[in-house]
Amino acid sequence: MGNRLTRITTRTGDDGSTGLATGARLPKDSARIEVMGDVDELNSVLGMLLANVLPAPQTKWLLEIQHDLFDLGAELALPGESLLPAERVAWLEERLEEMNAGLPPLQEFILPGGGQAATVCHLARAVTRRAERHLVHLAREEEVTAATRQYLNRLSDLLFVMARVLAREAGDGELFWRSRRVRESG
Repeated sequence: MGNRLTRITTRTGDDGSTGLATGARLPKDSARIEVMGDVDELNSVLGMLLANVLPAPQTKWLLEIQHDLFDLGAELALPGESLLPAERVAWLEERLEEMNAGLPPLQEFILPGGGQAATVCHLARAVTRRAERHLVHLAREEEVTAATRQYLNRLSDLLFVMARVLAREAGDGELFWRSRRVRESG
């Protein structure tokens, strides 16, 4: 593969627009660019998560997810293209079931926390949910593949369950929410 970027500072975005892979330019605050930015941020947060010492399976899965997110971003940069196959949604569901099988059922809501890796995983989940909300907004204006919508939805579920697993493996345990009434009474 040749050089994709010969210059980083192009000044082409100084007018408040940014370019898609098609060559078309959009306002930087358009729905499509919002989602692309969320997906980029999510990939960066996953990089932060991978900077922690994680179990080998989760490390492998997160790296695969980072590649999927680049495919998803490319799909967003090429309107009308379908680059994230539906099989990737099924793959997420399989990983989700693998991790969830070893966890006790939830009795309470969980607060973000449970150690460094689990906390970053919760952050990734929150960014994923924002990306999904922005994708739903975009889908009201333009065609978006079902696989892309489903992928972000399943990914937020997977990251929630992974945070539970990481909190338990770190020995920090999960932090359960207690209502104000319960906190004040005991």
